[in-house]
Amino acid sequence: MGDPLLAIEDLAVAFPTGRRGEMARVVDGVWLTLNRGETMGIVGESGSGKSLTALSVLRLVPEPGRIVKGRIALEGQDLLALPEKALRHVRGGRIAMVFQDPMTSLNPVFTVGEQIAEAVRAHRGLRGRAAWAEAVNALRRVHIALPERRARQYPHELSGGMRQRVMIAIALACRPDVLLADEPTTALDVTVQAQIVALIGELRRDTGMAVVLITHDLGVVAETCDRVLVLYAGQVMEQADVHTLFAAPRHPYTQALLASLPETAPDDAARLPFIAGQPPSAAQAPTGCPFRPRCPKAMPGICEKPLPTTTLAPGHVVRCHLYPAEDKGT
Repeated sequence: MGDPLLAIEDLAVAFPTGRRGEMARVVDGVWLTLNRGETMGIVGESGSGKSLTALSVLRLVPEPGRIVKGRIALEGQDLLALPEKALRHVRGGRIAMVFQDPMTSLNPVFTVGEQIAEAVRAHRGLRGRAAWAEAVNALRRVHIALPERRARQYPHELSGGMRQRVMIAIALACRPDVLLADEPTTALDVTVQAQIVALIGELRRDTGMAVVLITHDLGVVAETCDRVLVLYAGQVMEQADVHTLFAAPRHPYTQALLASLPETAPDDAARLPFIAGQPPSAAQAPTGCPFRPRCPKAMPGICEKPLPTTTLAPGHVVRCHLYPAEDKGT
C-alpha cells in the first residue's frame, strides 16, 4: 500500500514563555493520516491546538511560534523540508485552506472575482479572460446565484454565507488535493451552517479531494466525517472512525465532550452536563495526562506518568492510563 495523501507524524509546535528563552509546546506529538476522498474531523475545546495543527501543514504558524519537531508529508514528500519557493506552489495549489472569518481573509479593495482569478493565475497558469471565466465558474460551483454579477462585487457587498462560499471557491479554484477547513461555519446562522457543510461534502464527493474539518460542533462531525481526532491541550487523546467514536468513546475527555451535547443529555436532567474546570495553559501543563486535573477517573500516582498509547481495535487509538499499552480489548 502506498503513502497516505497527507501524514502528520509527531508534530510539536512551541511558543516562547517569556522566561529565559523557554518554549512551551502548544501542540505536542500530534499524528494523523489522511487518504484521498476522506474527511477527518479534528475536535476539542478552544485552545486545544486544532488550528495550529492545520496551519503547521502549510508552515503558517504565526510568529514567534515555530515547529520544533515532527514530519508533515504530502504523498511522501516532507513539506517541512521544502524550500519556501517550492512550498508556495503547494499552498493554495495542492493544499488549500478555508478560514473561519472570511471578512479578515478576503481583501476588501478587490472584487471577489479578482481574488479568485489571482489564485487561478498563480497556481494554474491561466491568464486574462480564461482566469476570469474560471473565477465565475468557481462561484457557480459553490452555488452562488448570478455568479457573473457577484464576481464583480466586493466582499462587503455580500452576506456572511456568501463570503464563506467565496472563500471555498478560492480554495477549490486550483483543484486542491487537500482542503483544510478551519471552523468554516463559525458566526453563521444555523441554516447557512448546514448549507456550507453540505457544500463541502458535495464538492469532496465530486472532486475526490480529502478534507480536514476543524470544528467544535460535534453534530457536524457526526454528519460529515469518516474519522475523528480528539485533541486536548495540544495532545491526541483519541482517534477512531466516526461511528466508533460516537457509539463507544473510550477516553474520559471524549466521553465528557459527547455527554455535553444537548441531544445526549438525560430527559430529566436539571441542567446540561459540563466539564468542570479549564484547559491548562501550555506553560503550566500538568505532568502525565493533561486532562488529569479535570478527569473524574484520574488515578493519583498513575496519571502523572507519561501517557501510554493503546490500539483498542484497528483504527481506534486512545492515550489514557485506563488502557495499558498491552490491552487490545474493546
